Amino acid sequence: MALNLGDLQIRSPAFGPLESIPEHYVYDGDNVSPPVEWSGAPHDTKEFALICHDPDAPLPSGVTHWVVYGIPVDVTGIEEGKGKEAFTEGTTGYGAQGWGGPAPPPGHGPHHYYFWLYALDKALNLKQGLTREQLLDAIADHVTVQARLVGIYEL
Repeated sequence: MALNLGDLQIRSPAFGPLESIPEHYVYDGDNVSPPVEWSGAPHDTKEFALICHDPDAPLPSGVTHWVVYGIPVDVTGIEEGKGKEAFTEGTTGYGAQGWGGPAPPPGHGPHHYYFWLYALDKALNLKQGLTREQLLDAIADHVTVQARLVGIYEL
C-alpha cells in the first residue's frame, strides 16, 4: 500500500502498490534499480533521501536494498538503473553501494520491499557509503514528511 503522510507521494511506473516487482529488477534477474517518481514535496524541502528495505528477510534488522541521498529538491524521480550517477549512494545489506535487488530465500513466502522517500528541511552533504541506520540517524531531525511504496517479490 502507498502511504502518504502530507502531500508527498512516491510511485513506480514498473509496479504499483503491493504489486509484484518484475524479475528485471531482482538480484537474480538483471539487478537493475527500478524507476521511482515522486510529487507533492513541502515548500521547505531542501533535498530528498530514499531507502528500499525488506523487513521480511530472516535477519534481525531485515535487509536494505538501496540507500540514496543528497537528492536535490528539483529532482522528482530516479530513472531505471540510475542513482549513483547523480546522487550519493549508501551501503546495502549486501555490503555494497548501489542497488541490490530482491533475493528472498526460496519458499520463504512473499517479501515486502518498502521504498521510503524522505523530504528533508536541510541539505546535509553526507559522506558516501552510509548504511540505512546511519542515514536514518543523520536525517532524524530534518525529515519534514515521508512517503512509501511497497512492492512484493517471492521465489
